[in-house]
Amino acid sequence: MTPHFTRRTFLTLVGGSALASMAAIPLLSHAEQPLTIAEIKKAGVLRVGVEAAYVPFTFRKEGAIVGYDIDLADIFCKTLGVKPEIIDTAWAGVIPSLYAGKFDIIMSAMSYTAERVKRVGFSIPYAEASQAMLVRAGDEKTIRTVTDLNGLVVAVKLGSPGQILQEKINVKLKADGGPGIREVKIFDDHPAAYLSLAQGKVDVVLNTIPTLAMVLKDAPGKYAIVKGLGADNWAGIATRAENTEVIAFLNQELTRLKADGTLNQLQEKWFGFRMTLADKIPDFSS
Repeated sequence: MTPHFTRRTFLTLVGGSALASMAAIPLLSHAEQPLTIAEIKKAGVLRVGVEAAYVPFTFRKEGAIVGYDIDLADIFCKTLGVKPEIIDTAWAGVIPSLYAGKFDIIMSAMSYTAERVKRVGFSIPYAEASQAMLVRAGDEKTIRTVTDLNGLVVAVKLGSPGQILQEKINVKLKADGGPGIREVKIFDDHPAAYLSLAQGKVDVVLNTIPTLAMVLKDAPGKYAIVKGLGADNWAGIATRAENTEVIAFLNQELTRLKADGTLNQLQEKWFGFRMTLADKIPDFSS
């Protein structure tokens, strides 16, 4: 297989120092005047940058962009008294596009990483982004923990957080005296990895819990999810770092929607389960 960069690969590589140099994107200037809530209301529109190819967060259905993020953006806009403008953009350029003024916020399951929190202003978590293992249903009783990956074949997507995680897991397995992962197969997209799992060519696929939940939903009884691979992580809504008023608004809305149950209702609608969310952004200072 000849590796190539997919839409999400570039920024994921930037987020993982094990895979790319931070020189790939220069540190962006935060010298712009901050966007205010009054300016958004005056414009009458909230411009939302998404990657409309990431089910069920943002994706195209019957000609329209729909998903968890879109429903949430509609609620934000109702509170503001404005209309949403959904802007589909290549994931590789989503942060530069934000700073180029093409949209006001990014809503497309952007997970927190040490490097991303230096480049954008994040809201508090609104979705889970922790890694898990997808296994065949018949292997659920034998592949239950990270230790069970000794001697197995693991599938990951090129440039994904799963690729970074498997490297860390392999080091730990060998440090603990095990043989480590037998082979890592790298795919250009996750559906190809799922097919390889179904065909018995790999034993495990690494991906985020919400995405894997959709795989289970679409193929009931075929697969199982194994959690607990490492530190929990979440996704936030991003804007330019200087947009402190926008960040405060997003945090206020998310806190309200968590408290009144709306966020759980949206999660059940789009993912089939309620997520456990932290109340603050992860600390990457240590």
